[in-house]
Amino acid sequence: MLYTLTTIVILVLLFLASAIRILNEYERGVIFRLGRVIATKGPGLIILIPIIDRLVKVDMRTITMDVPPQDVITRDNVSISVNAVIYFRVLTANEAIVEVENYLYATSQLAQTTLRSVCGEIELDELLSEREKINAQLQRILDQNTDAWGIKVSNVEVKHIDLPETMKRAMAKQAEAERERRAKVIAAEGEFQAAQKLYEAGEVIAKQPISLQLRYLQTLTLVAAENNSTTLFPIPIDLFKPFMKLAEKE
Repeated sequence: MLYTLTTIVILVLLFLASAIRILNEYERGVIFRLGRVIATKGPGLIILIPIIDRLVKVDMRTITMDVPPQDVITRDNVSISVNAVIYFRVLTANEAIVEVENYLYATSQLAQTTLRSVCGEIELDELLSEREKINAQLQRILDQNTDAWGIKVSNVEVKHIDLPETMKRAMAKQAEAERERRAKVIAAEGEFQAAQKLYEAGEVIAKQPISLQLRYLQTLTLVAAENNSTTLFPIPIDLFKPFMKLAEKE
């Protein structure tokens, strides 16, 4: 009698262990009954029929997946290595299990091929300067292809672009040459502006010769203030013309 009771208790416990499932808030369960999908349930307590029902859990949280470095030849024939990271989540657990064998592996492979395809269609300069545009293009392509799997790709980010050493040296020389060019352009603009101001000053002096004489007197004042030694300057006769005219009038 005791043996029978113990056997019954063990069978009941085994039944409950195989029949009861508890799903977390971020999980959903796709239930297969004799090979056919009957429902998607969760979160909370789920009761199954042992042997007949089978539960497949699906994580509904956003998944972060690294895309391994991909060897790419850009449109301008530069060999580079590019990696990225994608953010996606399952929207429909039923489709993620039924429509594709392994949605994580499938999404990873699709991201790798899409990364090679997109980067191979553009030039290196565009790849380096328009990162946001490329990220948006990758996200759009991946989202369109994974929509049938019940997956939403929310974001794609190109992480690192590994250039050959020869290309790095060439880009460094190009950047240095660009800085030198800008410096020379700025110096030339300064010379041009200075020459233009001198030209304008010459026109003013040509119209008013007395301004040159005033400038001469101002220079004498500055030299006398800075130096204690005696300095001889030739004085233009034009400076005395106004005084001579006053003397003639008298």
